[in-house]
Amino acid sequence: MTELPPPIPLTRLVPIAAAAVVGLVLGMALRGSPTAADPPAVESAIDAWTCSMHPQIQETQSGSCPLCGMDLVPAQTSGDGPTDAVVLTDRARTMARLRTTPVAYLAEEGSLLRLLGRLEPAETERRSVTAWVGGRIDRLVVTTTGEPVRRGQVIANLYSPEIYAAHQDLLTARQQLERLSTGSETAKAAARAALDAARDRIRLLGVPSDELKRLEDADTPTETVAIRTPHTGTVLSRDVTQGEYVQTGSTLFEVARLDPLWVQLDAYEQDLNRLSVGQTVRLDVDALPGESFEGRVSFVDPTLDPVRRTARVRVEVANPDGRLRPGFFAEAVVETAIPQADAPLVIPTSAALYTGRRSVVYVEEDTAAGLAYRPRTVRLGPRIGDVYPVLSGLENGERVVSRGAFVLDADLQLRGGASMMTRPDDPERSSNGPIALRKAERSALAPVLEAYLTLQTALAADDFSAAR
Repeated sequence: MTELPPPIPLTRLVPIAAAAVVGLVLGMALRGSPTAADPPAVESAIDAWTCSMHPQIQETQSGSCPLCGMDLVPAQTSGDGPTDAVVLTDRARTMARLRTTPVAYLAEEGSLLRLLGRLEPAETERRSVTAWVGGRIDRLVVTTTGEPVRRGQVIANLYSPEIYAAHQDLLTARQQLERLSTGSETAKAAARAALDAARDRIRLLGVPSDELKRLEDADTPTETVAIRTPHTGTVLSRDVTQGEYVQTGSTLFEVARLDPLWVQLDAYEQDLNRLSVGQTVRLDVDALPGESFEGRVSFVDPTLDPVRRTARVRVEVANPDGRLRPGFFAEAVVETAIPQADAPLVIPTSAALYTGRRSVVYVEEDTAAGLAYRPRTVRLGPRIGDVYPVLSGLENGERVVSRGAFVLDADLQLRGGASMMTRPDDPERSSNGPIALRKAERSALAPVLEAYLTLQTALAADDFSAAR
């Protein structure tokens, strides 16, 4: 039989019980009793609720995001600082590498517009040498492109049966008239008419007047005729070979005078308002470093390339010594001077955040919490070099962030502020309210919504087989 332990004396239990009671009372006193007002005190300190995925959602109480259904979380606040701006300490500004630039008037000397292009022969100085009668190229006098030629120079000899027959008729008519020198006037008149008809036949074949005179003075019919260049210049292309048969009107050579030359430039649409016919242009050619040439704008294309969004601008430049050559790449520098009285306010191009519908800049402000950077919607004009003219929204002397604006905008967007993509003054800002649909649209959308809700229910229940 197991023996039980001896009972504990009552005198020893009294101190233990007393200590337990005292400890319980002290613990309740130190902890205090819970009240129903504690939880609301925590929530009342939250001014706004936002969505982690859609920071543009701002609500005054907790709930679900109307866009994705996620639970709203307390929006971050900056204490005493403004909620629609970013307040940075000196250290934070240094780490963010922010740079600000004052809004100022454009300098009186204006700015430089740089355009790229290529030199080419002027269209007004190009000539085509064609075959004015059909035949065979009997001999090429000019055999290579790039050769200089003079006006009237023979560049090819052409054998033509038509010319041979017409020349034979011309010589026969001339000899007939010479034999009738002592004959009757009627016979002489008939011979002169035959000679004139032979001349007209050759002339209608395209033979020039000087070549016709040479043919008329010849003693025997010629088998070939000379093709002469009508223009002094340089041979740009040779389109025939020796022995080749050609038809009337076939192009044999292309000749162009290389003084002056044209520079064909491509100007973007935002730069066209700064270009006009007659402007002086400085040309820098890669092939001739350290030298500059002067030209003038002779034409601005009235139409725009729909793909490249550029317009062709033509500059004419003198080339008396032939140092400039077609095909050279050139940079055109156009100085667009703006009178001081008409000089606009400008900001650096890096300061503007362009969203497609508007431009936003971050303006530096001195607040009680420190330097703050607040977004502001502005209207900007066409780009001028490295600056944008300000049409409205900024004043002279204000400072805008010219480097680091994207960092500020990202921080403000994460905190639920009005960033460049969620401006409260945007007339095209999407509404969070219901969208009205027509009956046909609702019918087309019903199967999509049904499939979506079925998929959502399956995923919420972790039923991946049903979700498939």
